[in-house]
Amino acid sequence: MRIGSPKQSYAADEALFRTPTQWTWFGILLVSLALYPFMADQYWLYLACLISINIISATGLNILTGYTGQVSLGQAAFMGVGAYTVAWLDTHTGAPFFVNLLAGAGMATVAGVIFGLPSLRVKGLYLAIATIAASFILQFVFINWESVTRGMRGMNIDPPQVMGTALADPDQFYWLVVPIMVVMVLGAANLFRTRIGRAFIAIRDRDISASVLGIHLPTYKLMSFAIASFYAGMAGGLWAYFFGAINPESFPLLMSIFLLAAIIVGGMGTILGGILGAIFMTLTPEALRYGVDLLSPFIEDASVILSPVRTMVFGLLIVGFLLFEPHGLAEIWRRVRRFFHLWPFRN
Repeated sequence: MRIGSPKQSYAADEALFRTPTQWTWFGILLVSLALYPFMADQYWLYLACLISINIISATGLNILTGYTGQVSLGQAAFMGVGAYTVAWLDTHTGAPFFVNLLAGAGMATVAGVIFGLPSLRVKGLYLAIATIAASFILQFVFINWESVTRGMRGMNIDPPQVMGTALADPDQFYWLVVPIMVVMVLGAANLFRTRIGRAFIAIRDRDISASVLGIHLPTYKLMSFAIASFYAGMAGGLWAYFFGAINPESFPLLMSIFLLAAIIVGGMGTILGGILGAIFMTLTPEALRYGVDLLSPFIEDASVILSPVRTMVFGLLIVGFLLFEPHGLAEIWRRVRRFFHLWPFRN
């Protein structure tokens, strides 16, 4: 039973992994991710790639909303900026895909800073409305700037290539998206060991007190929008490469709501929450679809009849978390860990 975790230096207190056990579990996780493609079929590899993309975007939104307290419903639109940038560069310049990804993330960062300017004057519901406006503005750009985006026709993009090998299938693309996801998540975790990350948390908890302590609110709020948009742009670029085609309907407002629901279900203000929420929100529709398929032999036109029910169940799950577990899946995981830390003793 662990009864204490004394630290003898600031470096030890700020360490990302503080115990040998944590390092061991992290190593097991990396080994599991490396072995997964050899054990899963194409369908589950497809889901793993999609989950990784959603984790990147949800982690960025969690930095903005969960840690800084700035509500945003424009994350999908910033993903679209990254995706269209990647598609345009790949079509017109033939630049390496890593250059395209970074350029897409950079353009999304610029868009995030521009549309994050309202956060300097408004917050809460008003900021959410402002970011919805940003989503509609960017959607209008995607549709009408046909010389760049090709309008409703959309754009096609070739699979990324590594050493002359095209990563066209999920079992190949997995080796690109999962390492990027791990690096992005570790980067987010390390962010909150720095002055910048702690300033974000201070702004979320009490912005006036943070200002009194010397935190320049406009700078750090825009910085939070920039980082969240960078993550969205990276996820959008990977999304474009993964599916090979994009159009204005690829990044609707509903996707922004999906990502916001992911961090709510997973647990806002925790890195683990963004991961668990993205996994849950991606797999739940698949599980419900599987349930409909099981009932198809017994119910005629089950897919047509039960499709609305599946959507309703999906919504009820989200409402249930808000009512009965507002801290999300991350809090459930913490309770499980605490149980085994104290087992077989009781509180």
